[in-house]
Amino acid sequence: MVLLAAAVCTKAGKAIVSRQFVEMTRTRIEGLLAAFPKLMNTGKQHTFVETESVRYVYQPMEKLYMVLITTKNSNILEDLETLRLFSRVIPEYCRALEENEISEHCFDLIFAFDEIVALGYRENVNLAQIRTFTEMESHEEKVFRAVRETQEREAKAEMRRKAKELQQARRDAERQGKKAPGFGGFGSVAVSGGTAASMITETIIETEKPKVAPAPARPSGPSKALKLGAKGKEVDNFVDKLKSEGENILTAVGKRSTEAAKVLAPPVNMESVHMKIEEKISLTCGRDGGLQSMELHGMIMLHIADEKFARIRLHVENEDKRGVQLQTHPNVDKKLFTTESQIGLKNPEKSFPINSDVGVLKWRLQTTEESFIPLTINCWPSESGNSCDVNIEYELQEESLELNDVIITIPLPSGVGAPVIGEIDGEYRHDSRRNLLEWCLPVIDAKNKSGSLEFSIAGQPNDFFPVQVSFISKKNYCNIQVTKVTLVDGNSPVRFSTETTFLVDKYEVL
Repeated sequence: MVLLAAAVCTKAGKAIVSRQFVEMTRTRIEGLLAAFPKLMNTGKQHTFVETESVRYVYQPMEKLYMVLITTKNSNILEDLETLRLFSRVIPEYCRALEENEISEHCFDLIFAFDEIVALGYRENVNLAQIRTFTEMESHEEKVFRAVRETQEREAKAEMRRKAKELQQARRDAERQGKKAPGFGGFGSVAVSGGTAASMITETIIETEKPKVAPAPARPSGPSKALKLGAKGKEVDNFVDKLKSEGENILTAVGKRSTEAAKVLAPPVNMESVHMKIEEKISLTCGRDGGLQSMELHGMIMLHIADEKFARIRLHVENEDKRGVQLQTHPNVDKKLFTTESQIGLKNPEKSFPINSDVGVLKWRLQTTEESFIPLTINCWPSESGNSCDVNIEYELQEESLELNDVIITIPLPSGVGAPVIGEIDGEYRHDSRRNLLEWCLPVIDAKNKSGSLEFSIAGQPNDFFPVQVSFISKKNYCNIQVTKVTLVDGNSPVRFSTETTFLVDKYEVL
């Protein structure tokens, strides 16, 4: 077989994308494609037409044609097989078989066409191999990611160092009864007592971010702050060469480091006594209903930044009615927690660790009770001729929750193109490389507790499982909160901050 060209054109013969595999001028290929619609006979069902010099082998695709132009002595059976492979490649890169979509992904299609045919002859490849060949791995991308990760680590280390310096300056100022150096604007107010200490704490946290961010943007030179790590590593040596050769590379890296420092900066409302309440859920449901397994793990992490608040007690309020199992740290007084719902050390004279996260309370919930499912997902695929109509709906069972950045991922059959979306609440993304449909919902709460998605695509009902769900919430599932923090001596209240996170470890409908 000798394939002259492969093209996608309109029914009027206008070329949208064309790849020539032999020497041909643009005028020649445009003339051949313009003559193609005039040669077709509507009374026949052949998928090829011939002229005195070439043969057109074509396949209709809605309002377009996939056309192969070959010599007249080529094998028609091989031509038809190659045509089918070309037609299957196009839906892999285009959501819809429309002119605008084809034009937008023209370079992706040309690269894929080159993997099918080389110098006019068919290569022995299939659809999966074409996808692998066109994706490829990039050494430059690996270097870029390594640079970004290194800069993020540097920004985080610099942030911690600055925080320690500022905390030490504040403690020194409190001991001497003076105003903390570098923080003007308080007039003649002496830095002593609870109110003044609180004001300094807030100011330190607010000024910490602008002090850290400009650090990576220093001028190029032999400064130690710009070194990316230990010598001897291939990536780091390559980065050092890039930095010595051009200023632009350093500037771009500095910007990424600044952005990383902003992301990694601590929350502004972080007090000297700070608690992280984190829960992770692992859940598996059946496609026909019913909860196969559900396991939830939670923990309260205590972080104390000031040693004068190291001897405290946490007042815990547990309103959970599901039978959650609680367990305190071995150094925590279990009797005090059981009788008064307070977390304190067994020895009241001892202090909690300073500047480190300590897990003081953890809990676990394991159940197969269907009513405990926080978010139910129902997927109903039904066959309709050669395709499947898929209906998916969600419903929030636990109305006290507010789920953010919800993504419901539905697998799709490979090589069948993009799904045709009917009705949808929210937005969707089609990942043709991984054959996934992602249903994206910014918020699911009591005001937006249910929604549905309908789409059609070729396939079998089993092709659309397992359905996976991911989300993040600032409200925990088990209603366990710290309501008050007091000092051991005097039982005086202490200001504290709380950070609550509810995450998904695994959430599947099999």
